[in-house]
Amino acid sequence: MQILKMKATYFKHTLNFKQPSGTSRGVLKTKDSWYIKLENDVKYGIGECGLLNGLSIDPTEEYEATLHWVCENIHLGLDVLYLKLADYPSIQFGLEMAFNSFSSSNPYVLFPSEFTEGKKGMVINGLIWMGEKSFMKSQIQEKIKQGFSCIKLKIGAIDFTSELDLLRYIRSEFSASEVELRVDANGAFSKDSALEKLKQLSEFNLHSIEQPIAAGQWESMADLCRQTPLPIALDEELIGLKDVTKKEKALLTIQPQYIILKPSLIGGFKGSQEWIDLANKHHIKWWMTSALESNIGLNAISQFTFTQHNEMPQGLGTGSLYTNNMQSPLTIEGESIMYKPEYDWENKFNL
Repeated sequence: MQILKMKATYFKHTLNFKQPSGTSRGVLKTKDSWYIKLENDVKYGIGECGLLNGLSIDPTEEYEATLHWVCENIHLGLDVLYLKLADYPSIQFGLEMAFNSFSSSNPYVLFPSEFTEGKKGMVINGLIWMGEKSFMKSQIQEKIKQGFSCIKLKIGAIDFTSELDLLRYIRSEFSASEVELRVDANGAFSKDSALEKLKQLSEFNLHSIEQPIAAGQWESMADLCRQTPLPIALDEELIGLKDVTKKEKALLTIQPQYIILKPSLIGGFKGSQEWIDLANKHHIKWWMTSALESNIGLNAISQFTFTQHNEMPQGLGTGSLYTNNMQSPLTIEGESIMYKPEYDWENKFNL
């Protein structure tokens, strides 16, 4: 790669949701993403730096200044810049993406595989957005109609009794062998009430619960993981752990049943690979989840995930949320995400 001849620029694109989407951090109508573009006279590469308000640890007041600095110092190369961006995991990810994209003969094929050849797809979970019970029920019915056998529900937003009623309804219609149910509490339970709530949730044969209590309470989470009748997956707990030694300490202390990886929040491919290697070492299962990226970021995450040969349903189905996303070869067929190389990327972002 001829770094000296390469120019770097960045730009912002605000993604508009097709309909307001409820999360544990409020209702989302728009989402900002920043893009790093590398180019010379003959080729270009593109990477997405995605921020999630209330979840990303990147200092927002210095964010654009940091992107400017990165582009001015692109000659330092990926390895040096990555280390200097330890406080900006989303920029680390966007930069990795951009360099991989630039190095490729096709800027949108970062990890060539049977996935990018259109020969194989990956099973994903169907995500149910928070809202009134009737709204959540209609989403569940639609996902099952589409062919999803793994459904993920956010809980902790409506009252717990209503959430139990919703799960009771699903199980009255579909057994655990027909539909796998994952729930995500986003740290909504108190450490004093969490175990009792896990016991009530376990009656519905759930696959797992993500982050039952808030991150940072390692001993309390470890106690829960030892006593739980329901497998626990760490999510927010992984954010902000930059040193591989501390990552391993967290896993050894808490000993979760699963971990969930969002590259935008944990330092991109490199950060994700460190967690994957540690999880494999300590016999902890994992799956990958996108973090509301546009199709640029979703494409990179999907390609990377496929190379890991993980057969669990992944959390990769967010590309159809927006009115102004870039049209891509990524499609959802039944419960699988596929890459259709015969489809073109539509250059909506003025690349």
